[in-house]
Parts: sequence; C-alpha cells; structure tokens
Amino acid sequence: MPRPDFSEITSGQEFNKWYWLKEELVEICKQAQIPYAGRKFELRDRIVFMLDHPGQPLPTVQKKKPKSSFNWAKAQLSPGTKLTDNVSFGPNFRNFMKSQIGPKFSCHSDFMDWVKSNPRKTLEEATLMWHELEDRKKNPNFKRVIAKNNMLAQYVRDFLKDNKKKTLKDALYFWNLKKQRPTETGYIVYEKTDAKLS
Repeated sequence: MPRPDFSEITSGQEFNKWYWLKEELVEICKQAQIPYAGRKFELRDRIVFMLDHPGQPLPTVQKKKPKSSFNWAKAQLSPGTKLTDNVSFGPNFRNFMKSQIGPKFSCHSDFMDWVKSNPRKTLEEATLMWHELEDRKKNPNFKRVIAKNNMLAQYVRDFLKDNKKKTLKDALYFWNLKKQRPTETGYIVYEKTDAKLS
C-alpha cells in the first residue's frame, strides 16, 4: 500500500502512520501557511493539529527565554568561563575547545547535552567531561544512546546487530522499503520480519 498524497489525508492519526522527510513536512507547512521553522517532530505536531482541528489557530508554545546575555559568539573564552543557559556551539566555542583538546575535538550530541545541562560549570570542567565521554569508546560494549527521533540510525544499528552477515547497504535497502509502509505509531523500528520485505 503506497503512501497517499497529503491532500488525501484527513486526520492526524492517518498522517502519523507514514514516514515523512523533514523537507516534505516543511513544504506541507508552507502550503498550509503555518510556521515551518523548527525540529521535525514540531512540524509533525503542527500538521497533526491542523488536520484534527481545521480552521483553528495553532496552540502557542511559550519558549523559556534564557536568563543569561553572555555573548558566546564574541566573548574571549578561558578555562574559567562558566557555562550559561544560552550557550552556543558556534565557531568561537569550538575553536576554544580545539585549543584545549586539539584537532580531534568534535562537538557530538552527548557532549552538547552535558554542556546544556550544566550551567555554572566551567569550560575547564567541560574539557574534562569531553575526555571522559571519549574514554567510554574504549569499552567494546559501549553504545551511544540514539535519540528517539533518529529512527534511521536506530534502525541501522538494530538491523546490523540482528543480521551479522549483512552490510550497511542492506540495512538502508530495507529501511527504504519499510519507510514506505504505514505504522501504528509513526515510528519505523526494525523487526526480524523486515528481511522478507520486497
């Protein structure tokens, strides 16, 4: 059963059965004249609300404003600089971290999550935490937690774990087949029966 055209979908429940690329969600929002900036799940929620409440204005979401006005883009950073609730991971931050760690520094999601969750800690402490997070990789059993909304990464990991002789190319092949089918939750997850898809 192929995915229907969006114009044929009349409810949020039906819409949520299918996989949508972010660029598709953006285009739907543009055509519906509703805000199209934001994360993928935010766009899905807006479209679902629009389908289930035709003609009603979208609910407003009050975003928590940062208390700090520290300018992460231009400030001279030092090991003693304290993290703030408006921390930015732009070039100034990354260049400072590279000056402390070296060119191997990468601003991965685990590190960024820690920084965001620890205002008042210093950049020196952030540097130590980066090394601690990296040291986990030396454990052969360590696996980074994949964000729930990163369905592709989770699918590939689960597929390859369950199919030792298969390759990334195989995993992507079955992912592309699976994402064209409806689901009850809107989430695509690997199942052993996926190998029989065609």
